[in-house]
Amino acid sequence: LSPTSLLSCVCVKGVRRYHASRVLCQRAKVAMSQFEPSEFVNYEKLEKNINIVRKRLDRPLTLSEKIVYGHLDDPAKQDIERGKTYLRLRPDRVAMQDATAQMAMLQFISSGLPRVAVPSTIHCDHLIEAQLGGEKDLRRAKDINQEVYNFLATAAIILENYSYPGVMLIGTDSHTPNGGGLGAICIGVGGADAVDVMAGIPWELKCPKVIGVKLTGSLSGWSSPKDVILKVAGILTVKGGTGAIIEYHGPGVDSISCTGMATICNMGAEIGATTSVFPYNSRMKTYLSKTGRAAIASLADEFQEHLKPDPGCPYDQLIEINLNELKPLINGPFTPDLAHTVEEVGAVAEKKGWPVDIRVGLIGSCTNSSYEDMGRSAAVAKQALAHGVKCKSQFTITPGSEQIRATIERDGYSKILRDVGGVVLANACGPCIGQWDRKDTKKGEKNTIVTSYNRNFTGRNDANPETHAFVTSPEIVTALSLAGTLKFNPEVDFLTGSDGKKFKLEPPDADELPKLEFDPGQDTYQHPPKDGSSQHVDVSPTSQRLQLLEPFDKWNGKDLEDMLILIKVKGKCTTDHISAAGPWLKFRGHLDNISNNLLIGAINIENDKANTVRNALTQEFGPVPDTARYYKKEGINWVVVGDENYGEGSSREHAALEPRHLGGRAIIVKSFARIHETNLKKQGLLPLTFADPADYDKIHPVDKLSIVGLKDFAPGKPLKCIIKHPNGSQETIVLNHTFNETQIEWFQAGSALNRMKELQKH
Repeated sequence: LSPTSLLSCVCVKGVRRYHASRVLCQRAKVAMSQFEPSEFVNYEKLEKNINIVRKRLDRPLTLSEKIVYGHLDDPAKQDIERGKTYLRLRPDRVAMQDATAQMAMLQFISSGLPRVAVPSTIHCDHLIEAQLGGEKDLRRAKDINQEVYNFLATAAIILENYSYPGVMLIGTDSHTPNGGGLGAICIGVGGADAVDVMAGIPWELKCPKVIGVKLTGSLSGWSSPKDVILKVAGILTVKGGTGAIIEYHGPGVDSISCTGMATICNMGAEIGATTSVFPYNSRMKTYLSKTGRAAIASLADEFQEHLKPDPGCPYDQLIEINLNELKPLINGPFTPDLAHTVEEVGAVAEKKGWPVDIRVGLIGSCTNSSYEDMGRSAAVAKQALAHGVKCKSQFTITPGSEQIRATIERDGYSKILRDVGGVVLANACGPCIGQWDRKDTKKGEKNTIVTSYNRNFTGRNDANPETHAFVTSPEIVTALSLAGTLKFNPEVDFLTGSDGKKFKLEPPDADELPKLEFDPGQDTYQHPPKDGSSQHVDVSPTSQRLQLLEPFDKWNGKDLEDMLILIKVKGKCTTDHISAAGPWLKFRGHLDNISNNLLIGAINIENDKANTVRNALTQEFGPVPDTARYYKKEGINWVVVGDENYGEGSSREHAALEPRHLGGRAIIVKSFARIHETNLKKQGLLPLTFADPADYDKIHPVDKLSIVGLKDFAPGKPLKCIIKHPNGSQETIVLNHTFNETQIEWFQAGSALNRMKELQKH
């Protein structure tokens, strides 16, 4: 065939584009991953759906729209209005991690289905506690978590890398959007959403808005990809991306490595974004080829028109960042959107009374743990070692995968980082999610840590509410750990060598990818059996780690009257506040046990204390979970009242399962984080928002609340709440909701899983 015969032309509003012909597409069969030779990349279907939607909308499409609408269940009839309609989608695959997978698999088992409908994987990285170092911590985790690992091994498979341009993937981790660095739409969800996809049911998502971030210029010096998302977080705040996909584009994109793009997309979760994505380019092609997926890269080249935004496509909001002007940033403490330049943070800390001495510097985790990240940190450390200098702060390194661990060990990076005083931990989340057996401080002791992680909420890393955690790039963490203080700016300040002479660190330079091939390290992949019918999943009735699920009760057809207020939350309430991680991770497969951490981190507006609420029946103060259990035993329904962006942070559905399990019926707040609002609906709870945010102040912890109008519950129709004060007076307020017809059926059935079973009977 001649080059011209391989091309066909399509015009939309005067824009001419070319794409590979269907003859060529039909010949190309490329496996989605090396582990799944019979599951193929399906760009043909993507192209077909995009063309249907393009004809209907008659306008240029963003990249986000192409991939999302390209996975519609019914592209010809689906109502499409950004920010309003609910889309029914067919994702290509599901990814889970060992903490969230337990509940997801327990729910899938409850569905009664024998096998998943799409490729589904589990990654064991959350249950490994950082304590002594990688090898010892991994051995300890295998021993402690044997029961859970055995359960997961009989329920699913384990895999490492499978993102590719144009794929739609959902994962039971809020940092699933990491895959956007490879031009994919990867969305963090709760386990119930994963069950829908694994069961072959169309997955619902409110049609996302699209926020464009145009990048110009190029990164240089101490500036890094991390600074891009730290800058965006400072602009949009922790809720500015809610209900939207962040789409990066512009000439500056090509100056960022593929893993750098992944870092930016990863941390998009901290601004509430549905996900983030970059357009397919040569950096992605190189990365795919280096990781054994050259065939996917070649296929993506042929379909690249569908893996980039159309010229002139409309964005709901546009942010422009000149990378030439971007300075190194450090965000925190206690929230990832409080942005400072590295130059100014020391002075700000002194003014605010934050500790300037850095106790621990931590690099790695899923956000910044690539070969390039480790190389840039090693480049900083190598300069210090040349002058006889080691870290003044404690320093830990968490490789991003077994492949990264093995490769940086082979190429000498690990030795450099250990020589400068670092401890290389296991390839796991570790301190990033609170899996850190920290020994150098006591709870309540004021201290500062700097990390290259993504999240720095109160108590997130070490369960100490007085730990001031700042997030920045790995190279800045390394430089600050050498100096031991927030008052050090590597761009202008000097360190003192062992010979007493001053020296200045040069901006780090490192290879984007290894010159040699990646070292895969130990083979940790576990193949699924060809025939799973003989597999038996055992859950002991006396287990403290795993518990089979019992269906939640159906709605009784009546209004919810005279409900008690379990807690009126003051200020920020993330999923870490609602269902803490760290030591509680071991109970992720046992709903009753993990419910003992319900809202123990939330601040009670009545007394400004955490985990101390008034029992309305006894008038005694006690822990939140104990009070909830008391009400449940007495057969009394209760509600939670909260503030802005309730449920931001991790996509953990335990934050929705626990209140439902302990007798909760509604969560009434000023606004919700998207994932958490959906998770609450899935479990049969009512997530409701004040029509007038000022009504938050009308409710007192001692009031009783009735939600009325449920017999006429309908999309777009507000509900009413009657507030009954102790003095006998009453007032009525309006509560909004975002339920569609399907979600109302979930509520009426008691949960989405209950509704799935009802439909199976028919």
